Amino acid sequence: MTRGNQRDLAREKNFKKQQEVLKRERRMNDGLTVEQRKFRDAEMMREKQKKKQELATATAASTK
Repeated sequence: MTRGNQRDLAREKNFKKQQEVLKRERRMNDGLTVEQRKFRDAEMMREKQKKKQELATATAASTK
């Protein structure tokens, strides 16, 4: 079988990739509950919207 080594290498590569994904998810969640994550994400989105609104206001004021 000429492909046996390829399969093993592909499995190892996929395993490492899955481990990295799990590590990234753990860092993002920081042991928070679902409600805490929702609150954190909502706050981040409010800040993002506020910055976007301020930028739009500033550009509108500068074009007049």
